[in-house]
Amino acid sequence: MRTPASVAGHPLHAMLIVFPVGLLIFSLICDLCSLGSANPATWATVALYTMVGGFIGALVAAMPGLIDLLSLTDPSVKKIAITHMSINLVAVALFAVNIWLRVGGAGNTGTPLILSAIAIAILAVSGWLGGEMVHRHGVGVDTTPRV
Repeated sequence: MRTPASVAGHPLHAMLIVFPVGLLIFSLICDLCSLGSANPATWATVALYTMVGGFIGALVAAMPGLIDLLSLTDPSVKKIAITHMSINLVAVALFAVNIWLRVGGAGNTGTPLILSAIAIAILAVSGWLGGEMVHRHGVGVDTTPRV
């Protein structure tokens, strides 16, 4: 099931999500490293910058994802896609609050750290649903024979 947001038959959403997911996970890793570091401020700064990069990347990846969602016709796949999108919006909102707290001086422990952990867990569920759409339902997979 080919999707409209693609380049040379390759779906853009699938290409773009690796950057924000990687950055957001790395942000949590940096937060955890700061807990036992001799220089926690450096790790906290790296965590903030990678979180901001992941947040921006998530917004960019959402655009082709929305285009693909709007092109779906199978109701069962569309239901999964809407759930996937909704969960991602919750995760992005949690990261927006997290960034706001950190920029406001909250640091990277306590509530911001908990928000990061919850948002990453939510992203794992969303990623599972994205994989469900691709691997079980063929969303973004071009099955037309090559000539």
